[in-house]
Amino acid sequence: MNEKLLRTFISVTLPKSIVTLSKMLQTTVISRKNNIKWVSPGNIHLTLKFIGPTSVETANTINEILQKLVVDFEVINLEIKTTGCFPNNKQPRVLWLGVDGELDKLKNLLNNIDNELAKIGITFDTKKDYLPHITLGRIKYPPNSAPNIANFLNTSFTPLKFNVNRIRLIGSELFPNGPIYSILGTHIIPKKYQIG
Repeated sequence: MNEKLLRTFISVTLPKSIVTLSKMLQTTVISRKNNIKWVSPGNIHLTLKFIGPTSVETANTINEILQKLVVDFEVINLEIKTTGCFPNNKQPRVLWLGVDGELDKLKNLLNNIDNELAKIGITFDTKKDYLPHITLGRIKYPPNSAPNIANFLNTSFTPLKFNVNRIRLIGSELFPNGPIYSILGTHIIPKKYQIG
């Protein structure tokens, strides 16, 4: 019997105020085709690493690795303050929020994750620079039906500050109405490193 594999990724939980910001930004996009699939409020997150199909045994090992890593993990102060899209603003496929702040610390954490997961055979494409972003919506359309995202890209808002004080291993199952996420492991920074 084949073991069921879960699509997994490592993520950071975001402040609840992100939901209000997402709803506000949705109103700035003009789409005549209703072809934007907005990420549901409970699924908005910052992905650190997308791992892919993972067995239960491997997920357990990943959790053990992450638990050891957070022991020396210091709080990372970040903020959400920009909007953007992939691949370009003429025919965007993904609408996102940009993340700024202590990105050197964030990249150091990612390097540590890379190095530890490589020891169990999980490797990543290190040629691509990590661009921290929070996906808000995905666009599917035939030619000549791109939404107008000019206001989305030019909207200014008060930056949302947040701390990375825990990381999570998430399992994702795909359904017609969208993915369902389940928390496979939560790894909290020891109190001695937390601010406030």
